[in-house]
Amino acid sequence: MESKLKGKKIGVALTGSFCTFEKIFIELQKLVDAGADVYTIFSGASQTITSRFGTPEEYRKKAKEITGREPIFTIAEAEPIGPKAYLDALVIFPCTGNTAAKLANGITDTPVLMGAKAHLRNGKPLLISISTNDGLGMNMKNIGVLLNSKNIYFLPFGQDSPMKKPNSLIAHTDQLLPTLELALEHKQIQPILQSF
Repeated sequence: MESKLKGKKIGVALTGSFCTFEKIFIELQKLVDAGADVYTIFSGASQTITSRFGTPEEYRKKAKEITGREPIFTIAEAEPIGPKAYLDALVIFPCTGNTAAKLANGITDTPVLMGAKAHLRNGKPLLISISTNDGLGMNMKNIGVLLNSKNIYFLPFGQDSPMKKPNSLIAHTDQLLPTLELALEHKQIQPILQSF
């Protein structure tokens, strides 16, 4: 059966939750394999910070290899997503607590946030793949705002380490494709809260 994502133009915006990047790139490949036309956007952190999980150069190279196109790196490059309206959906994958907080408060100071703002103006789905150590702490209010916002949909998420990191929330990245398929119909996948 042909994928519902075949021929769809999907933006994938990477922010600085580097511990999730290995899983993110697996799902990015699945998205391309499903026939989607994928455009990546890198936040400032994801294109400059080297961590124990890898280097920005490795991430950029991998994104280009998978999608066949150069990522978007600047606010100026992300802005045309609005007026050109070329994306069918955009997923912030992963979405850090910092990015969620700024998005919930209308701040657009990174390429990812500019892409999200530009995309939302077209009334098309924006997906959030949350990854934050304070999701049940200071960031819960921002997650609540986003959950209650028009055209914003969440990948299912839960507590990844409730005993060691009781406020930490992380999305089930392996549910990207079914979440996207429903979001393109303006439906939220359920249940949103899922255990690990």
